[in-house]
Amino acid sequence: MFDPLTIATIIATFLLAGAVKGVIGLGLPTVSLGLLAAVLDLPTAMALLLVPSFATNVWQALAGGHGRTVLARIWPFLGAAAITVPLGAAALTAVDPALLSALLGLLLVIYALVNIAGVQIALSARQARWAGPPIGAVNGILTGMTGSFVVPGVMFLQAIGLPRDMLVQAMGMLFAVSTAALALALQDNDLLSASLGAWSAAALGPAALGMLLGQRLRRRLSERRFRQVFFIALLVLGMAITARSLLGWTPPGAETLSPRGVSRRYATVAPPQLDPAPAVQPKQWRSTTIDRDSSASRSKSAMCRGTPGSTGMSSIWLKSQS
Repeated sequence: MFDPLTIATIIATFLLAGAVKGVIGLGLPTVSLGLLAAVLDLPTAMALLLVPSFATNVWQALAGGHGRTVLARIWPFLGAAAITVPLGAAALTAVDPALLSALLGLLLVIYALVNIAGVQIALSARQARWAGPPIGAVNGILTGMTGSFVVPGVMFLQAIGLPRDMLVQAMGMLFAVSTAALALALQDNDLLSASLGAWSAAALGPAALGMLLGQRLRRRLSERRFRQVFFIALLVLGMAITARSLLGWTPPGAETLSPRGVSRRYATVAPPQLDPAPAVQPKQWRSTTIDRDSSASRSKSAMCRGTPGSTGMSSIWLKSQS
């Protein structure tokens, strides 16, 4: 299904994404989706991240010991984020993939800029109760359209004032639930094959190895500095995906060039079928033989058979009247 270069790219992508998650505790779906979308079509990239994202985020959601407390605070948000994923996934078969890839790049740019600028939004408990479901619905629709789980969901979780350990656990819940809903939505739209599922399962190995390496690196690196580098790199990646997608997008109906350089349109109109011209029938000739010795003449439909030198007969060619 994939050539050797693409397989190497997939392995390197999940190794790097796992390392990022090991260092800062998040980023595996975001990094893997962003890098894969730069070399593969968006639905394939979304399918490949399913198993690594679900497995690592289920573990993150269960670790920490605050599961019940976190779930009691964010379950309306989580429910809305899950049930609206199929609505967004319907766009994968109805909207130009270049536009969806551009939207993914834009979401990555927004997420990176918010974190680089250190934007802080605070919501009270009352505000969080009524804002959670609509924000979750927007997050679910964007998840279905692009495979990205972070905007505006992570911003909401950061705004409700969760302690760090509970915030990490809440993000694990959001990513796990969103990944499961995305898998079902891709399956319903015939975008998740058994082969892609197998490749996604195989990608779990590089992702787990990357997480182990990232956890070791965390002891030697400044997490704050690493986060800055990560979000700057994410900003550049998002801008590149957006630019490439928009530059390669052609509006419906616009003229393009075929591989042979012939102008064509997306909607091809068959030329009108013309009736063939009627065949021209050759004109027939007939000869009339006149007997000089009699006043009667007879017509013959064959060619003149007069014998040269005959004195009693002469041939006159007449054009038949039709």
